[in-house]
Amino acid sequence: MINVEMLSTGDEVLHGQIVDTNAAWLADFFFEQGLPLSRRNTVGDNLDALVAILRERSEYADVLIVNGGLGPTSDDLSALAAATAKGEGLVLHEAWLVQMEKFFSDRGRIMAPSNRKQAEIPASAELVDNPVGTACGFALTLNRCLMFFTPGVPSEFKVMVEQQILPRIRQRFTLPEPPLCLRLTTFGRSESDLAQALDPLVLPEGVTMGYRSSMPIIELKLTGPASAQDAMRALWPQVRSVAGESLIFEGTEGLPAQLVRKLQERQLSLTLSEQFTGGLIALQLSRADAPLLASEVVPPQQETLAQTAHWIAERRVKHFAGLALAVGGLEESHLNVALATPDGTHALRVKFSTSRHGLQTRQEVCAMMALNMLRRWLDGKDVASEHGWIHVTESLYLA
Repeated sequence: MINVEMLSTGDEVLHGQIVDTNAAWLADFFFEQGLPLSRRNTVGDNLDALVAILRERSEYADVLIVNGGLGPTSDDLSALAAATAKGEGLVLHEAWLVQMEKFFSDRGRIMAPSNRKQAEIPASAELVDNPVGTACGFALTLNRCLMFFTPGVPSEFKVMVEQQILPRIRQRFTLPEPPLCLRLTTFGRSESDLAQALDPLVLPEGVTMGYRSSMPIIELKLTGPASAQDAMRALWPQVRSVAGESLIFEGTEGLPAQLVRKLQERQLSLTLSEQFTGGLIALQLSRADAPLLASEVVPPQQETLAQTAHWIAERRVKHFAGLALAVGGLEESHLNVALATPDGTHALRVKFSTSRHGLQTRQEVCAMMALNMLRRWLDGKDVASEHGWIHVTESLYLA
């Protein structure tokens, strides 16, 4: 097994002023390639600290991906740290300097003198091309470790990893088969409830059951070596059975994308009316290119369940839509979720604690309830299902 590590740099990352999305993306991408990360570290913009950790990890890691610190400003120290750790100087890469100057001139701009720093790499380093930005990456070997230095801009980082770094790793190392990871996502049940039901399952050797809780959903992951594929797939129906009615989708595509595909397959358009969720449902569906005819956000108001149901049914007809979905009412009392279809209108009134979770989470729960209602109808199921900790106080159907 290759020991692959990542080092994120920058005060803004270390102090939590930005979320390290690059680390999360790399961990997931490398895992899918059969290269699970064994360690992740974060260091601020301090030359001594950077040099120390590069020297330290070079004694343990086979591959180290260093992210950030290749910009033109004084706090971008990765290239200098790499050269210092190896005991050599920086050299100007003339070809990259020419490419940088062209990058700016093609955009009608003059390159600032400070950008020249981005073409300086350690003397023994190999340039790693950055096809979408001005900061070149580079690779060098320190002790036992092959190190790759990359810019922190996510769009640049991802392209370089996929097109430049992974091929180099494949050339140098024999990679194992990627592990198999079977995933499903649930809504409405607690992690402890699911774990209690899944704990009795006998897992194949080397296979683990994982849980990822991200309110309002919980993802179940069955992960194991490729050699255990048959045994894992044989066990998977039992995991599905435990998830039961709380299972909302499988895989990694996401519920909005799957709903959009089902809407398109059935040639159904959709119109939305949101109060408490403030456009969150429309945002999620529009990002998946949903066939939305209309979408509105209106002020919250006290409504009976029947009023919400009649309103959205009229809206469906008014907009000549196949379906119409609404979230209405006042959170302090009850919230109404209604789905108007060609056959009739389904509506649920729900109540849940306003003290347990923040506003954003409560909105996401309601949005997921509405999307799940749409999913169940598209799948030919009763739209009113057991939601665990979400209390459905009333339901109705208008033909």
